[in-house]
Amino acid sequence: MCVILWPVAQLTFQRARTAENKRRRAAALVEAARSLAVESGVTSVTLTAVAGRAGIHYSAVRRYFSSHKEVLMHLAAEGWVRFSETVCAELAESGPRSPAQVAETLANALAADTLFCDLLANLHLHLEHEVRIERVVEIRRTISAAAVAVADAVERALPALGRSGAFDILIAAYSLGAAFWQIANPPERLTDAYSNEPEVLPPEWNIDFASALTRLLTATCIGLVSESP
Repeated sequence: MCVILWPVAQLTFQRARTAENKRRRAAALVEAARSLAVESGVTSVTLTAVAGRAGIHYSAVRRYFSSHKEVLMHLAAEGWVRFSETVCAELAESGPRSPAQVAETLANALAADTLFCDLLANLHLHLEHEVRIERVVEIRRTISAAAVAVADAVERALPALGRSGAFDILIAAYSLGAAFWQIANPPERLTDAYSNEPEVLPPEWNIDFASALTRLLTATCIGLVSESP
């Protein structure tokens, strides 16, 4: 009997030696995690999946990231930077804004970045665990700088909020955004189950993410302005 041995695909791996090569390798891993998260959600991202997507052996991934949660924290920080740049650019285009306009700007910026919304729901609950403290602090510096920039832009656009009010509406935006995104985008298997059992959820629970977020942020913003000195 003649046995045909088909060639087996092998990962081509060469350890990154220079600082630039290491930076590129880390960036490739983050990009692989991003593509997986966009395709299948944040919960689908594992180091094994990232290694496979990037064409890098699993053991090599551990040289750059201690866990998949560290990779996702990098993506969360990138999301904060994108959110900050979007909001700051929008609010800088004209003069003072109304509470409704500020709320709409924040809501639209979140609605436009689905990956960021998915990451926000996991950031405080999961992603900061199993990551070295020094790495969390480093990533948090990036997130904090982005958040401060957003608060500054909000305060300039709506001075009646004041500094504390600007941070309050920012906290409300990302907290509500994280929760609303999960409510508005349940896993497909749950969507199918809910459609077969309509009494499980009240109709009001079937929200449109952007409009619901805008509505509640507008109410929050108006309330904060009315309470300002």
